[in-house]
Amino acid sequence: MNPVNTVEWSDALLLDFEPMDKVHREFVDLLAMAQTAPADALPQAWSAVLDHTVHHFGREDEWMRKTRFASADNHILQHRVVLNVLREGLAMARAGDLQPVREMAGELAAWFAKHTQSLDAALALHMRREMSERAEAPGHRDSGPHRGAHPH
Repeated sequence: MNPVNTVEWSDALLLDFEPMDKVHREFVDLLAMAQTAPADALPQAWSAVLDHTVHHFGREDEWMRKTRFASADNHILQHRVVLNVLREGLAMARAGDLQPVREMAGELAAWFAKHTQSLDAALALHMRREMSERAEAPGHRDSGPHRGAHPH
């Protein structure tokens, strides 16, 4: 059974911010495995998607908070909603109710493409600017995507 919306990595998902691009490639690979998993492997595959996504979203949420990203509230809310859906899917998969999970996988694939090309693209641009400003700041050598404490 093939989901309507299959996920596949493409250059349209590139954000030119390697920390995000790397985790997005991993997400696409895991979701693709879940979409093609046989019935007996779907709960484990869905669990891998959930585990990855908890860390993936947590990292982005941390970046948004630390850098005071203007659109953080909406972006973080979308992350919470998706994580709740993934958790519901895992409970269904473990209970043997696989069809709704396969449908979720297709919907998640469609959502991910839109989310990446809109909210994540804005965050990637913001993070590139943050890193550029930090690199240009006199005496500041922090190359990570985190804003340090600054006196007011």
